[in-house]
Amino acid sequence: MIAIIAVLIALLLPAVQSAREAARRAQCINNLKQIGLAMHNYESTNASLPPGRNSCCWGTWIVFVLPYVEGNPMYNAWNFGSSKSDPGGVLLTYGSAPNTTVSRTRVTAYTCPSDIPNALYSTMPMYNYAVNYGNTSLSQPATLNGVPFGGAPFSDLLTNGVFSFQTITDGLSNTLMVGEVVQGQGGAVTLNGVSTTDIRGFVCWGDASGFEAYQAPNSSFPDVIYTPAHCAYPYLNNPPCTGTPTSTAPSMCGSRSRHPGGVNVAMCDGSARFIKNSVSLNVWRGLSTTRGQEVLSSDSY
Repeated sequence: MIAIIAVLIALLLPAVQSAREAARRAQCINNLKQIGLAMHNYESTNASLPPGRNSCCWGTWIVFVLPYVEGNPMYNAWNFGSSKSDPGGVLLTYGSAPNTTVSRTRVTAYTCPSDIPNALYSTMPMYNYAVNYGNTSLSQPATLNGVPFGGAPFSDLLTNGVFSFQTITDGLSNTLMVGEVVQGQGGAVTLNGVSTTDIRGFVCWGDASGFEAYQAPNSSFPDVIYTPAHCAYPYLNNPPCTGTPTSTAPSMCGSRSRHPGGVNVAMCDGSARFIKNSVSLNVWRGLSTTRGQEVLSSDSY
């Protein structure tokens, strides 16, 4: 009898796990739809999309859209202060005391239930959604290893300003807006003699606020972090990364998820969908551009 029960449990467990993951993935899709709607409401109100980031430390898109994800009190508690571009201003970063009320509070809409939802950078939560910075790297160079930059819906406020939906000439339904990323695990650990905190998913920080489509979804190629102090790999179930950028592999982070087989994304038309890991790299890069003029059929992704 015990053996029969054990066999039945072994047969049922995968089905239960599959059902639970299906529910988590559906919640993740709902989160992305909510973020997509927030982006549209922001653009309608401000005649532009929010900045992807304000340099490294003075606010990213997750702060700007808080009023549109039922986060008005948190938005009102944020102190934008100044950035490096204003040497006479007050430098209030995400880690400054006046902003910790916001930066230490987890926003459920920014968290995928398939990931481990308690990952922290210091005392601040990691998240699972990042905006689209295009088909090259974080700094959006004109070309990267022969790949021409085709525009992106988000960038650094200080270097490139902001964009509107009108600038997306490839079509809103063919352009990625937000994609999944993973929360780096492990907190502060020592790897190869280096004290390391994996900072992927810390979307309050400029470098982690977006993803780059130079790499395919859940690529086996490593994310490139600007320093080994923020790349914990191999460690737990963190995806590959390196802390040594080069001219041919500059700082970039791909779209990744804890879902089997692919990543959830929100398109610029507000729709959300699942993109398989097997998508053609050229199609994936084409989806990330705003003015690349690629011809993409809906059945190619």
